[in-house]
Amino acid sequence: MRIFNTTQTLGEIVAIMPKASEVFKAYQIDFCCGGNRSLEAAIKEQNLDEQEILSKLDAVYEATKKLKNTVDFRNLSSSELIDYILNTHHSFAKQIVPSISEMTTKILRVHGSHHEELFQVHKLFHGLKTELEQHFIKEEEILFPLMKQYDTEPSKELFDKIKKTMKETEDEHDGAGDILKELRKITKDYVVPDDGCATYELAYKQLQELESDLFEHIHLENNILFKRFD
Repeated sequence: MRIFNTTQTLGEIVAIMPKASEVFKAYQIDFCCGGNRSLEAAIKEQNLDEQEILSKLDAVYEATKKLKNTVDFRNLSSSELIDYILNTHHSFAKQIVPSISEMTTKILRVHGSHHEELFQVHKLFHGLKTELEQHFIKEEEILFPLMKQYDTEPSKELFDKIKKTMKETEDEHDGAGDILKELRKITKDYVVPDDGCATYELAYKQLQELESDLFEHIHLENNILFKRFD
C-alpha cells in the first residue's frame, strides 16, 4: 500500500516525513522554495520515474517508523518551532558562513587564473552571505518576536504585521534558493577539479552542507511555520 501519492505537495510530504528531503535532494527536487508544487508536477518537470520516486519515499517511511524520538515539527507550537530554527539552523549558518567566505576568497586567489568559474562562485556566495545576514536580522528582530507574541496575544493587528513581514521573508527565501541552484550549476554539482587543493575540497564540501541546511531551514518556515498564518 502506497503511503504517499503524487497529488501531495512536496512541502506536505517533507512535513509528514522530514527524511523525504533526502530523497528529494538526491534528485535535485526543490522541496523548500518550491514546496507548494505537487510531487506529480516536480516529477514531470524533471522527467523522473514516478514509481521509482514513490517506492523510495515508501522505503524511507518504513525505515523511519523504526526510529525512536523523531520530532514531528507540525506538533510544535510556533514558539517551539521558532526556537528550534534559531538554535539549529541560524546557529549553524552563522558558524559556517564566515569559514566559506574565507575559503572561497582563498581558492579564487590561488586557482582563479585556471578556473574562472571561481570568480562567479565568490560573487554568488558573498551575495548569499549578505542576504542571509539581513534575512536573519529581520527574522530574529521583527518576524519571530511578532509570531511569539501572537502565540499568547493573538490580534488582527499582529496578524497583519506578520503577514506583511512574512511575504518579504518568503521572497528572500526564493532569492536564496535561486543563488544556491546557480552555485550548484556553476560548480557542476560541486565537483573539485584534479588540480584542486584541500581548501578547494573543503570549500565545496561546506557549500553543500550550507545548501542542505538552508533547504531544511526554508522548508520548516515556508511549509510549516508560515502556513499557520495563511
